[in-house]
Order: sequence, then structure tokens, then C-alpha cells
Amino acid sequence: MGMKGSTGAAAKEEKKPEKTVFELKLESYEAASKIKIIKEVRSFTDLGLKEAKDLVEKTPAVLKAGVSKEDAEKIIEKMKAIGAKVVME
Repeated sequence: MGMKGSTGAAAKEEKKPEKTVFELKLESYEAASKIKIIKEVRSFTDLGLKEAKDLVEKTPAVLKAGVSKEDAEKIIEKMKAIGAKVVME
């Protein structure tokens, strides 16, 4: 009896295309910076004051979807500077 050759899953590794569009998710923020964060969220979304406030208050929340990596990194840096923790997914 001969052993059958196995076709391992490793041989069929699929290379996933690099992600080009991301979501920005607000994970946490400093309470003292809440107003600044709401203003910043309004600057890169089409949300009004109440909608931006509600979004920030229900953290963790997706702030914006369909963002390029370059734009996402800029927004993350701005948000980090004012006391918010934002991640790119």
C-alpha cells in the first residue's frame, strides 16, 4: 500500500489584496477633550452637532467608513493630538 500525497493548505496560500479602504473607529477619549473631539468629528464627516455628539458618546463607534489609508492616518493623528484613541480597521 502506498501513501497518498497530501495537498496541504499551505501550498494553496492565497495572497489577499492589500486593503485600500478603511473604517475609522473611535475606541476611547479623554472626558476633558469631548468638545474638541466632537468638533473634529464634524470637520471630517457630514454630521451636525447633535449627531456628532451622539456618535462620540456611544464609543466605541465607527466615525467614518470608506477612508483612504493616507486620509485615515491624518485623521488619526489629529484625533490623537486632542486626546482620542482612533483605530483604522
